[in-house]
Amino acid sequence: MNAPFSLSGIAVSQGIAIGRAYVITNTAMETLHYLVPEEGIESEVKRLQTALTVVREELVSLRAALPEDAPAELGALIEVHAMILADEMFSKELFNIIRTRRYNAEWALMTQIEELSAKFDNITDPYLRERKTDLEQVAERIIKALTGEQEEKPVSTENSEQVDLVVVAYNVSPADMLQFRESFFKGFVSGTGGQNSHAAIIARGTDIPAVFGLSDALPLIRQNDWLIVDADAGVVLVNPTPLILAQYRAKQSVQHKAKRRLSRLKKMAAKTLDGTAIELLANIEFPEDCRMVVNNNADGVGLFRSEFLFIGRGGGISRFPDEEEQFEAYRQAVVLLKGRPATIRTLDIGADKVLPSSEKVKVLNPALGRRAIRYCLAEPEVFLTQLRAILRASAFGPVKLLLPMVTHGSEIDQALGFLEEAKNQLRSRGDRFDDAIQVGAMIEVPAAVLALPMFTSRLDFLSIGTNDLIQYALAIDRVDPDVAHLYNPLHPAVLAMLKMTVDYAVEAGIPVSICGEMASDHQLTRLLLGLGIRQFSMHPGQLLKVKQEVLLSDLNILTPKVARILTLCEEQEIAVAVQDLHQEEMSI
Repeated sequence: MNAPFSLSGIAVSQGIAIGRAYVITNTAMETLHYLVPEEGIESEVKRLQTALTVVREELVSLRAALPEDAPAELGALIEVHAMILADEMFSKELFNIIRTRRYNAEWALMTQIEELSAKFDNITDPYLRERKTDLEQVAERIIKALTGEQEEKPVSTENSEQVDLVVVAYNVSPADMLQFRESFFKGFVSGTGGQNSHAAIIARGTDIPAVFGLSDALPLIRQNDWLIVDADAGVVLVNPTPLILAQYRAKQSVQHKAKRRLSRLKKMAAKTLDGTAIELLANIEFPEDCRMVVNNNADGVGLFRSEFLFIGRGGGISRFPDEEEQFEAYRQAVVLLKGRPATIRTLDIGADKVLPSSEKVKVLNPALGRRAIRYCLAEPEVFLTQLRAILRASAFGPVKLLLPMVTHGSEIDQALGFLEEAKNQLRSRGDRFDDAIQVGAMIEVPAAVLALPMFTSRLDFLSIGTNDLIQYALAIDRVDPDVAHLYNPLHPAVLAMLKMTVDYAVEAGIPVSICGEMASDHQLTRLLLGLGIRQFSMHPGQLLKVKQEVLLSDLNILTPKVARILTLCEEQEIAVAVQDLHQEEMSI
């Protein structure tokens, strides 16, 4: 065995995985580059066409082979890859490169992927920026089809017994995860990707330990090395000593027992020890996610990020879904929820996010530009199309409408005006909808917190988006490595704004929920309960952990303790106090 060493990366999920390394080489980085003779151009185009067909059929087969217990995100993400392949602009540009530059098919493909990836690098939204990973994964599959390389299947035996495997790859795709699901794999180590990559979402959804962002160190891991993936710490231990291996196996056993205990909470009502009912909702990106929402017995969907219906479409950015396509997606979500409410956020998109490729918009600071509600109000047809689709879906079950990034009363008034216009259009067509649909707004900029009467006098509910609220309050881009360490949800100013929002909403008599990452962090659940939060919306995979914290909390104890935390001014003091609060045993 080689000498032991450790590698540090990005923790994208939780838990511990132990197994042998199954290393997958990066085919895309090994492609040949050559010029095609004039007389061979059409043959090269045909070779690429054949490869594209092979990959399309492969993805169709993968989608059909999804097991019933597969996470909803997995099927949706395979469909995203299929949509990229189905886009005519994507393939047309590839054929054009072959015909005009005489590049071989592999070279043309990588040229197109590099150009598209460069566009994604300029996107400030962390989730959307990492969508270039999908392009790279599609390219990987096409190249394998071009070269005739068969998809490797992990097979490992030791003394004729099955051995757990840890997949090690430059770029792990969701489709790869499906294939590896049937083998002995227990964890992922990836050279690329981060917290918002599709693979990271799958890792969290399937509760598989994963550490990403190890591109420079990845070559140090050899086939069949023993690995410990400590996703809690973002560390990969290579060829650990027997003592360390035994210690981690003991930790792993404790975690497995804890998971089994959590599963027993699914049918329990989310009530604190003092009897206060807490509403636990889920955040989703695709309609299929609602299956996981129901499976975990959530109270409904607190945030349907509708922009994911607009992104990841062929060529990455070529077209918007029409009314019928949007309606079917929203209707499917509502039906799958079986009577649970669905809160659909209108399009949160702008100059810094995915737009049609025909638009060449230059913005000095995209985060402060024409995004979210500003974009929708500036594009009436886009907005009305979405509003009609959402309204039509409301005929099939309870639906709420959520407006993002609102800062002015006039924006609310205009949005409500467009909603009424959409209703009139549907009435004239004879379409059914909920005429009393509730409308709320995201509280995600400091100006909104300081002008809450403007919101409560016009709207039915509020939803606090902590991710953007923290960024705008602290003037910090949390994905910028130079300042990301300053991004702190426990900053006294952030806690003060949360408290201010909750108190005013309660006084005004309208519901307020929290839907940012703070809601998903079970270590902050008691703090949020003490602040007055009674509605949480989070990733479905985190529901049971948060529910456990709710069941172990007593508001009679929490409320005065959190009030004292709000008087603290030093971030470190607050962090220690919140940690003590999380670990405290409570009883009545």
